[in-house]
Amino acid sequence: MTKREHRKPPRVALFRRPGFLVRRLHQIYVAIYFQNCERFGTTPVQSSVMQVLSAQPGMDQIALAGEIGIDRTTASSVLSRLEARGIVKRETDPEDRRTKRAYLTPTGKAMLQDMQASIEAAHRELVKPLDPAERERFLEQLLCLVQANNDKGRSPLRNL
Repeated sequence: MTKREHRKPPRVALFRRPGFLVRRLHQIYVAIYFQNCERFGTTPVQSSVMQVLSAQPGMDQIALAGEIGIDRTTASSVLSRLEARGIVKRETDPEDRRTKRAYLTPTGKAMLQDMQASIEAAHRELVKPLDPAERERFLEQLLCLVQANNDKGRSPLRNL
């Protein structure tokens, strides 16, 4: 071992580990999201729920959880918080009283429309250091990793 190798801090290896880097990148994205979307008082997960309900109104809580890769308990909790703010409404399915269907309220729809530019700005800011071709390749690689490992997560995405 050379003198130079000996002085290398042991934590440097950490910065070449994908799990560490993905977690750190997620922390950075959440910070960027909050900077861009602070006035809406939402989290990235709440934003995802709103976007899915906008595209698929009336989705039940279990399907919604599978759509964005969160567990049912988290989905229920997120929906409760959004419902308390008047952003989402839940209705019992008349054909299956055990099932609750979720919808964006008119307030929720307007809020999501107002949020969209801020959400997009947060995503752009995250990948801004990459040139456009690198951004596309990065997203392709992320999707590949998520697809290949989806079944290993605690809450796999349903429609991947």
